Amino acid sequence: MDRDAALDLLKQNLHNENLINHSLAVEAIMRGLAEYLGQDVEKFGLAGLLHDIDYDQTGDDFHRHSLVAAEMLEKEGLAEDIVYAVKVHNEIHGLERKSLLDKTLYAADPVSGFITAAALVRPDKKLAEVQMKSLRKRFKETAFARGASREQMDTCVDLGLEREEFLNIALESMKKISAQIGL
Repeated sequence: MDRDAALDLLKQNLHNENLINHSLAVEAIMRGLAEYLGQDVEKFGLAGLLHDIDYDQTGDDFHRHSLVAAEMLEKEGLAEDIVYAVKVHNEIHGLERKSLLDKTLYAADPVSGFITAAALVRPDKKLAEVQMKSLRKRFKETAFARGASREQMDTCVDLGLEREEFLNIALESMKKISAQIGL
């Protein structure tokens, strides 16, 4: 499946604009991380784009979230490693994150919300002015972007990345698509 077909599939199944923007942001982060790590940029991007494709169906039942997505993606013929990464990004299932793809998606998912929140508290509500200094400070504030798990983001060490390096790649990746996601 190419990126255009994946985006069409996402939009057929996910109708909340904020969730679509989240998916686009995670895709951008995954692409940036894949490039940095010397991995398959298209594969990592597809995993990021499609990771929450089932959220309209499962948003109220986190025990089904990602399992339904994995079934959907398997039926669409996506690669087994993408399907598995999507399935294991929801830690509630207790499945092992085995590959670099699995670990990258798990770390990338919450960082998109964290960076979005950092942009939205700025007067201009834009990513362009978000700085690493601000992200470092906000990371320590547990009340800020409460839904963005610091522990999950800190699994970036499993990718061989320090937190600051990880946050910088994520921020720069999101800045590249800021107009597309309204930030």
